[in-house]
Amino acid sequence: MSERVKVFAPATASNLGPGFDVLGLALQRPGDLVEAEISASSGVEIVKVTGADSLSTDPKENVVGISAAAAMDRLGIRGRGVRLWLHKQMPLGSGLGSSAASSVGGAVAVNALFGDMLSKHDIVNCALHGEAAASGTVHADNVAPSVFGGIVLIRTSDPLDVISLPVPTALRVVVVHPHTEVLTAEARRLVAERHYTIDQAVQNLGNVAALVTALHQENLALFARSISDALVEPVRAPLVPGYATVKKAALDAGALGCSISGSGPSVVAFADSDTLAEHVATAIEDAFLSHSLTSDRYVGPVNGTGAQVV
Repeated sequence: MSERVKVFAPATASNLGPGFDVLGLALQRPGDLVEAEISASSGVEIVKVTGADSLSTDPKENVVGISAAAAMDRLGIRGRGVRLWLHKQMPLGSGLGSSAASSVGGAVAVNALFGDMLSKHDIVNCALHGEAAASGTVHADNVAPSVFGGIVLIRTSDPLDVISLPVPTALRVVVVHPHTEVLTAEARRLVAERHYTIDQAVQNLGNVAALVTALHQENLALFARSISDALVEPVRAPLVPGYATVKKAALDAGALGCSISGSGPSVVAFADSDTLAEHVATAIEDAFLSHSLTSDRYVGPVNGTGAQVV
């Protein structure tokens, strides 16, 4: 049992086109850092938050405190507490699982402090308390890949059933975050209020099944054809300035599919080499710039390890 730990919890890209709330992957960067130490006083204290002035240090109002408290409760910790320092290293409302990373960091830190007794499924369940507070709903497509690493499929959230999928060796992820914000709760509201046809649902079902098959077969051509969303992307595209231009630029540059990451505004695309990934990232950045938006790029392989003590 450690007296003090530091945890890195990675950002994530979710949905991956057709897999609304059921598909997600972990990124190499960015991510949040959470420092934690055991306290003689019971409960959770957030000592400091850096990188996001708008976030509260009230442990009942900040997802890192909510998830840490859930982990302590699951571990049955009584008579002692934890002090937390949250270092935000990604923008809020980015579509990169910002609240999920903080939630995961809090739960993983508490588990590390008190003997690593929780399973990864337990940690996901604890982190979901924070994620639900942030977005208003329980969805594990950011939390689960941040914990497990790799690419994951969430078959169900209640009861939680997370399936790790194979990652093709050549697959590279391109994420570009334009300097604007989309509120997750608002983006989810738009989806919830939309009515869909059975034909639209069938399109997404086929693409999710094909995407999972492509990963198992390391068939990147099939993977590229599967990054298609008839349900959520059309609803959320207007929230991302210039999205149609951006997506066309990515595909014209050779991307293996392109879609909105989570609620947006970040865009996720794929490539089969480092060189192509950088080329696609530049094309996306240039397209956003044509709509007067600067951006940040995150390019590399899928993060296979997930959150860990550093």
